Amino acid sequence: MTLLGEEALHTPCAEVTEFGPGLDRLIEDMFATMYAAPGVGLAANQIGVGLRVFVFDCPDDEDNRHLGHVINPRLVETGGVTVRGPEGCLSLPGLEAGTPRHDYAVVEGVDRHGEEVRIQGTGFFARCLQHECDHLDGMVYPQRLDRWRRGSVLRAARRTPWGKKAWSPAAEERA
Repeated sequence: MTLLGEEALHTPCAEVTEFGPGLDRLIEDMFATMYAAPGVGLAANQIGVGLRVFVFDCPDDEDNRHLGHVINPRLVETGGVTVRGPEGCLSLPGLEAGTPRHDYAVVEGVDRHGEEVRIQGTGFFARCLQHECDHLDGMVYPQRLDRWRRGSVLRAARRTPWGKKAWSPAAEERA
């Protein structure tokens, strides 16, 4: 799993151009990694693959389960109220912060067969869709925080066992 400050996590991902068995394996590996972590979403760059792919198995606020994957996703619409809710990330293990996100989101892309998909989410699932699209653009949720909250998360990250090993001035700049 790539961690906060690692270059792969902070670099925009490339469009997927080749569909086939390699992409199928990547998607299956991503689901296995997400479940083992455990998480509700995972972007390819979180496992060091710089391609625009994410997987999810995420409930909305009514406990409806949303399961799937999106290749070359684009966040095409957000709306509703902006909610500051707790948000964590597999690349920042053990940390979370109140992060503002829209309560409604629409993502368009394609599936593993190149067929167009359009995914709409509300509540927690909308947060997940926005979070994963951010990852593929090279962003992590602390970049969505105000200065005080962002500083708090970065200080906490430096105190974690994983942060103590990986933190450097370059990592601080990327985060």
